[in-house]
Amino acid sequence: MQDAVLAMLAKQPAHGYHLHALLRRALGPLGESMNRGQIYVTLSRAERAGLVVCERTEGLPERPERKVYALTAAGHQRVAAWLAEVGRPKPDLAEFHLKLFAAAAARLADPVELVAAQRRELLRRLREAHQAALAEPAGSGAGLLLEGVVLRLQADLRWLESCERAWSTVDDEAEDG
Repeated sequence: MQDAVLAMLAKQPAHGYHLHALLRRALGPLGESMNRGQIYVTLSRAERAGLVVCERTEGLPERPERKVYALTAAGHQRVAAWLAEVGRPKPDLAEFHLKLFAAAAARLADPVELVAAQRRELLRRLREAHQAALAEPAGSGAGLLLEGVVLRLQADLRWLESCERAWSTVDDEAEDG
């Protein structure tokens, strides 16, 4: 999130409320649950890291003064580096894999049941993403983002099928041995 906030500040200085609104609009339905406080925590960390500076501005009579954030030279460099990065989503598959391994090794839980629980959660998220995508106007940026979410969830579900096959085989071998 920090890099997205910094990129929005590259256009012009802004206050946290405005940045929150921009992010919510960019994310569509996925941004509805975004906590405004998260923006301020991100800005505070960026300020400590020397990526932004904060200035106080006079508020309106009915509003107190506001903090306006602007990028520093280091912030501009960070945005340029972020935009140049070529990456892909980084799901924490290793953590889930280790959870399955540890559960089986310590006999804390059945890995196949953990896979099933994870599948139910992914299917729930997939239904929500499909519904949200259907509600978006064709060609909208949020619609494209939701399509990416759907495809990512479908890929994760296929991976869970592989996990289930592998751990079912391990269970079958344990029963036979």
